[in-house]
Amino acid sequence: MFDAVPNPVLFNAFGVPTTLIEALGFVSGALCVWLVARQHIANWGIGIFNCLMFIVLFTQWGLYADAGLQLVFIALGAYGWWNWVRGGGPADDALPVSRTGRTEWAALIGAGLIALAAIAILLDRATDSTVPFWDALTTVLSLMATYGQCRKRLESWWLWIAADIIYIPLYAYKELYLTSILYIGFMALCVLGLRNWRKDLLQTAEVAA
Repeated sequence: MFDAVPNPVLFNAFGVPTTLIEALGFVSGALCVWLVARQHIANWGIGIFNCLMFIVLFTQWGLYADAGLQLVFIALGAYGWWNWVRGGGPADDALPVSRTGRTEWAALIGAGLIALAAIAILLDRATDSTVPFWDALTTVLSLMATYGQCRKRLESWWLWIAADIIYIPLYAYKELYLTSILYIGFMALCVLGLRNWRKDLLQTAEVAA
């Protein structure tokens, strides 16, 4: 279905054609992460558009878990948008940055390991994916990070950084060079987001004290 979506070539990057969909994913993805780092609520709408672009792109390049992951991102994006509107906007009652508790970590890791095994096996047996394990691993890390982002957990940035470390060479391997470069930028923005959210966490702790 997505193979039929018009996706004209705009230019060549490192000898590989770069399409309109990949370029739109690059721009919207960079803007989304920058807005998240600034805790701006507009990140959710931009992020949902970014997911739609990557559904098309990843399906056309055989990254099926990453394509399916975008559907989950859209659902989580709607939840995150609602959660931030309810108590996460630029106001005195804004949803505060917090830490991930031990019980929460245990649940996330347990669910993540189960999901990793299930997705990797599914990709290996039911698709023509050439990178089933790595596709599954980045999917699980991204889901864990998105959950943390929706709850404004500080550690969500560490999970995004871990995912980006894998995504960068993975997309280069699939010759999605512009997307690979985008994820280098994502990782830099994740460091910025981590710093900003940690600063807010410390300020909240000081006020509480």
